[in-house]
Amino acid sequence: MESAYLYMTVATSALLGVALVSSTLLRGWREWLAFKRHEMEAHAPRHDGGSPSTHSRIEIADLKERIRKLEAIAAGVEL
Repeated sequence: MESAYLYMTVATSALLGVALVSSTLLRGWREWLAFKRHEMEAHAPRHDGGSPSTHSRIEIADLKERIRKLEAIAAGVEL
């Protein structure tokens, strides 16, 4: 009977450890995505009032779609 309590304690501790590591890694992933988003915004070309060209609008839309996909992966959503 005493070994059953030992096994339950070890299993519970292992489960809590895995949950802690997983949540830490997920938070790190989200922070890294936020950092990369900020980095992309900082390096984005600035326009002085004129409308952006079609090519740059397509590039921006593509980058936004890539960010949405990465965020979906981070959130665990199937695309």
